[in-house]
This record gives sequence, structure tokens and C-alpha cells, in this order.
Amino acid sequence: MCPDIPRNRFWKAMSRKFSILAVLFAGLFLFSCGANGSNQQGGVDINMVRTQAVSTFAYSLTETSVPFPMASLTPTSLPTFTPSTTTATPTAFPTLNPCYNLIWLMDKTIPDGTHMKANEVFTKTWQVQNNGGCAWAPGFSFINVGGDSMGGKKLVLKEPIPVGAKRDISIELVAPSGQNGLIQSSWRMADTNGNFFGDTLSVNIIVGTVPTTTKSP
Repeated sequence: MCPDIPRNRFWKAMSRKFSILAVLFAGLFLFSCGANGSNQQGGVDINMVRTQAVSTFAYSLTETSVPFPMASLTPTSLPTFTPSTTTATPTAFPTLNPCYNLIWLMDKTIPDGTHMKANEVFTKTWQVQNNGGCAWAPGFSFINVGGDSMGGKKLVLKEPIPVGAKRDISIELVAPSGQNGLIQSSWRMADTNGNFFGDTLSVNIIVGTVPTTTKSP
């Protein structure tokens, strides 16, 4: 819609033009009816009057007409959307089959909780399997890593153990003296650089008498 002020000016200009036009036609009619009498009595030049009326009407037409404001429709620029580029970082999963690995299968001798006397000599044997991706090389060692060593010595492999092979590992131990109760010893396999791998194998024996506790009802 156009503003109110320009529209009012437009109608005022048009009304003025219509008024001048009406006056012009009325004058022409009157002058045409009494042209002879007026010319004889008053000596008025009819052609001059008509020329002035036409000039006045032409002048009114040359007035600057009120322009209608035209609303310029500027298309609204839509916001540009740039999709974000997300670089997916691959998740690092743990290696399921490392080069060297060892899995415990069973205790061949001296099950956990076996009673021993102080200074009693015994041999603990575990059955294990090479479930890694590489063979165990000669020089790999089976070493005590915790608990009471029970006098056991490091075992060094003298032949390779291929992938998937099962082997019995035996260590000669001595039940400690001066201790009563549960005695534990932990052992692991290591490569030639001293890096441990695989399951931890353990010995759990009971030395001496273990005091029993009476449960009250």
C-alpha cells in the first residue's frame, strides 16, 4: 500500500484538474451561445478567451503529477548452508592376536590348596599353549614375578615352541620353613628382551597347620 500523504496530494491535483476542465467546458458553452452578442456589445475577442482557457488547461496538465511510490521488491537472499565436514577417526582396537602370547590350560601337578610340610621339595607342572602369532624362540625364559619364589630357578627354553603347540612347564620348588598358612608364587614367560607376555601362572600351597575358627551359631 502507498503512504497516505502522497495519495492525498494525488487526489488534490486530480480534483484541481477536473475543476479547471469543468470551468473550461462551461466557458466554451457560454461563449458559443452568446458569441455574437458579446462580441458586438463588449468588444471581447472570443478567440483570445478560448486561447487563454486552453493555455490554462494545458498548464495544469504540465504540473508535476504526484508519483506513486513503488515498493521495490528485493529478493531476500537466503542464508547459505555449508555442510560441516567431519573426519571420522578410526577407533584403535586392541590386538586380538599379538605376536607372543601364552594361555594357561591346566595344572598338571600340585593343585591349589595342596598341604605341604616345611622344606618339602616338589615339582609344579603347568600345561600351556602358544596362542600367539609367533613361535617362542630359544632363549625365552620362565621367571618368578611375585610372591615367594620357593627356591625356584629361571627356566630357559632350549628349542622353539611353534604357534598353537602345547607344552608342559615344570619348576622344582621347596616349601618354605618358618611360615604357616597359604604360600603363593607367581611366574610368567618373557622374550629375549625381558618383555613378559601371556597368562601369569601361580603356585598356591598351604604349609604347616592352619588354625581353624569356630563359628558361633
